[in-house]
Amino acid sequence: MKLSQFRFKLPEERIAKEPTFHRDDSKLMVVHRQTGEIEHKLFKEVLDYFDEGDAFLFNDTRVFPARLFGNKEKTGARIEVFLLRELNEEFRLWDVLVDPARKIRIGNKLYFGEDNAMVAEVIDNTTSRGRTLRFLYDGPHDEFKAALYALGEAPLPYYIEREATEEDYDRFQTIFAKNEGAVTAPAAGLHFSRELMKRMEIKGVDAAYVTMHLGQGNFRDIDVEDLTKHKTDSEQMFVEREATEIVNKAKAQGHKVCAVGTSVMRILETAVGADGQLKEYEGWTNKFIFPPYDFRFADALITNFHIPYSTMLMVTAAYGGYDLVMHAYDVALEMDYRFGAYGDAMLIVD
Repeated sequence: MKLSQFRFKLPEERIAKEPTFHRDDSKLMVVHRQTGEIEHKLFKEVLDYFDEGDAFLFNDTRVFPARLFGNKEKTGARIEVFLLRELNEEFRLWDVLVDPARKIRIGNKLYFGEDNAMVAEVIDNTTSRGRTLRFLYDGPHDEFKAALYALGEAPLPYYIEREATEEDYDRFQTIFAKNEGAVTAPAAGLHFSRELMKRMEIKGVDAAYVTMHLGQGNFRDIDVEDLTKHKTDSEQMFVEREATEIVNKAKAQGHKVCAVGTSVMRILETAVGADGQLKEYEGWTNKFIFPPYDFRFADALITNFHIPYSTMLMVTAAYGGYDLVMHAYDVALEMDYRFGAYGDAMLIVD
């Protein structure tokens, strides 16, 4: 597979800039792998394709307010800082991206908030855009984190092209978000409302939770045509015993397991053992899935409509079949589906 095979023309107006008023009111395209049939539904109808004993596997990572705006010492130049992950709790060290990167050098100080309430010093250049910042803050770590996050905003994907609002703090987060560490939301999970989760429970469809802390690598440009040469960023993931018991039981009894999101699909393909069972796992993965790929566990996939060239589109095409998924995308464009993290959803079933 080549990168150019995932090019398609996506009009700007088709990228969702705002979420639907109700989480489960988005459109749902149902794609049947075996027959190629395509149906058009609302997301709240997704349970029509599942039965008692089936299981949904969710990513319960929690997004933190990773985008900050500060000013450079002396010049006062406005600098965007995107927090990636905390490197050292004791010394307040963070791995970050800065923009514009060309203006930032080792030793520079950056000031954030009213009256420059937070100060950081650049101590390392890790990549052309990346830096290591040391935040200069005296006080307990939890107090520091609270003060830092109070300065940030919801890290909306770059293609939404607007500043985050108060609403985004709630809507760019799944209702089951629990374990903090992501800089972007697992978009497929954003469609699940409390009402829908309750209907799942009543119907006897089980819910299991795993964690992958999604990073900016999900939006980084792929710069090679030959996809076998692409290397993805590693992301931290956790699979605990409770989740393995729920989904392994469903499989053993002949029920369906649905991966909610491409991140969950990557978790499954990282943590499934040679015996076909999901195993407990704690560590990192740089699993990159693109067609053709032989999936070992999931019986269905819920995902959003992704932007051209994205790794999430590649996972979707690998699971649903390249030709069928790209045809479904043509249909989505004709039928006014919305694309991106706040966009509409696709369910792929056999």
